[in-house]
Amino acid sequence: MTISNLIARMITEMLEDNEFTDIKRNELALSLGCVPSQINYVIASRFTPERGYIVESRRGGGGFIRIYKTPMTGDEIAKVVGLVGNRLEDVVCRAHIMNMLSRNAITKNEAKLLICSTSENCFRELPMQYRDTLRAAIFKQLLLTIKQIKSNETEE
Repeated sequence: MTISNLIARMITEMLEDNEFTDIKRNELALSLGCVPSQINYVIASRFTPERGYIVESRRGGGGFIRIYKTPMTGDEIAKVVGLVGNRLEDVVCRAHIMNMLSRNAITKNEAKLLICSTSENCFRELPMQYRDTLRAAIFKQLLLTIKQIKSNETEE
């Protein structure tokens, strides 16, 4: 297991039973035998809003990094639609999908369809400057359709 995976796993475990966790970067780095910048890298790359986290940093002698797992709302799909702007990179799109799947906002089959229909492979014939714009539009429309289907199912 890589040091990045180990750091991510430790932080995820700290968050399992808590709404947030405080991390003293230097102490964690010392206990894992890595440099503090490695902790920063893992937090910046794996604990993002797209993946369902909010990160706060307190500087100074008693400083720490606080990571919150964003609460599951009744309408997770609408929340994601609101987060997506006019452009959406493939990696960010996948992060949104995996976050919704892990929170049971979408099913495994819905996740597979979303990944398939927004993958870079679908847009390979398009010029690069149009791919992220089209991906955002398709992703949002698919999510709204899934939301509507789920809404109809609960009404029945």
